[in-house]
Amino acid sequence: MGANSRHHLESDHQFRPKIRLCAPFQDRLFSQSGQDNSAHAKIRFAFSAHSHPFLSIPDPHPLTALTALSPVDGRYESKVSALRPFFSEFALIRYRLIVEVRWLEALGACNDIPEVAPLSASATAFLEATLDNFSVEDAKQVKEIERTTNHDVKAIEYFLKQRIEGEKELQGISEFIHFGCTSEDINNLAYALMLLDAREAVILPAIDRLISTLCRLAVPLTQEPMLARTHGQPASPTTLGKELANVIARLEHARSQVAKTAIRGKFNGAVGNFNAHLAAYPDLDWVAISCRFVEKLGLDWQSMTTQIEPHDDIAALCHALMRTNSILIDLDRDIWGYIALGYFRQRAVDGEVGSSTMPHKVNPIDFENAEGNAGIANALLGHLADKLPISRWQRDLSDSTALRNLGPAFAHCLLALESTLKGLGKLEVDSGRLQADLDTSWEVLAEAIQTVMRRYQVPKPYEKLKALTRGHQTMDPTTLRDFIEQLPIPKEARERLVQLTPATYTGNAAEAAVAFLQRLSGDR
Repeated sequence: MGANSRHHLESDHQFRPKIRLCAPFQDRLFSQSGQDNSAHAKIRFAFSAHSHPFLSIPDPHPLTALTALSPVDGRYESKVSALRPFFSEFALIRYRLIVEVRWLEALGACNDIPEVAPLSASATAFLEATLDNFSVEDAKQVKEIERTTNHDVKAIEYFLKQRIEGEKELQGISEFIHFGCTSEDINNLAYALMLLDAREAVILPAIDRLISTLCRLAVPLTQEPMLARTHGQPASPTTLGKELANVIARLEHARSQVAKTAIRGKFNGAVGNFNAHLAAYPDLDWVAISCRFVEKLGLDWQSMTTQIEPHDDIAALCHALMRTNSILIDLDRDIWGYIALGYFRQRAVDGEVGSSTMPHKVNPIDFENAEGNAGIANALLGHLADKLPISRWQRDLSDSTALRNLGPAFAHCLLALESTLKGLGKLEVDSGRLQADLDTSWEVLAEAIQTVMRRYQVPKPYEKLKALTRGHQTMDPTTLRDFIEQLPIPKEARERLVQLTPATYTGNAAEAAVAFLQRLSGDR
């Protein structure tokens, strides 16, 4: 940069706000600079030589959608709020508390543990009310306990013990809270319940809405002829409804994989061998007790583990969601392309702006947004699927921080699904544009002609049609008909070929789409 340009930038500084360092930044810079306490030295330390020296660091603000670090808690917060009851820190604490309470109740129901009598109706009601009325303030109390314990699951145990103080029956068995448990006994069941509930309440319904929307779009388009493209070039025609039905079939299969993936839970102590349980009650069938407890929670029981449940099922669920997202990306890109070709128009929304400089633009932003979010989701899900099944020896803690990102992964899945739905709701088919493409692509009938020639053993049929059609800019129907008329094939075969057009050369596309959609409608 020349001297004049540098002078221009320096003179422009008077119009820029001076840097404002909030107290935490000031303290940090002061303690780390160590040599010069002046504001100028702090600024030098805070910014590299390539940074603009007058960037403004804002004062800290309360956490809101505007100040959130992650877009799923910021810009997109309202679109993914349905997942907060399952994946927020509050939700994790609550699910852990559910497991602790259910385990205490299970011990009370075990006749072979005389120290824990079956819980009375009032004791059971108190515990149920503790779960039903669990509030953000209660969660804050758990976090306050964690400040002392530096252990999130132990804080749940202490919270529950505090909560039952004054309840004589429950207080008398307070040491059976978290009895025989390692933290992972509580955690793996909590996460499994979170995943099951989020899948059933949010993700599967979103996939179902997408499938239903595609079905409503496809049904009236089963007869709508469309030029297919392979390698981006004109190919044998299909129908628009059939192409949508192809996507629906894939999504239906992917949905079944997401829905059917079992999530197992383990409940067998510090290294998976019921060591503490058997030390306290050597004659009890702890395997049966554990299995019964886990299955009563609605989970499949995992019998063979180390300290942690190996997370193979979570990895399988992540992979199933990734396949769903990959289908979604494929759909989003295809629709994007069809919009570019003019096959679909997008209804303009009053007040929306497509471009900050080009007033005419109606961009396919919903499909682009969906593609981006599905890609982010797959990056997160892929890492979780790779990471979670791997743990050093009987356990390390690397899975703990990874599991906390299940929520963001699910959130980006949901964003992708909802953005695609929004985009589909704006589409209108341009039948005229579809027909215009077909009318300029008569060369696609070469496949039909050479195949009929093969039936009647006309020599070198492929080579003859290749010479006639390949590489030509345009192929008119007259040229094709003249070629057909001189073919040494039965008259009725020539007549069928002469009557064929690109719009009618769609094979069984319409029939297949109709049959599939009718069958799907009956199944659903």
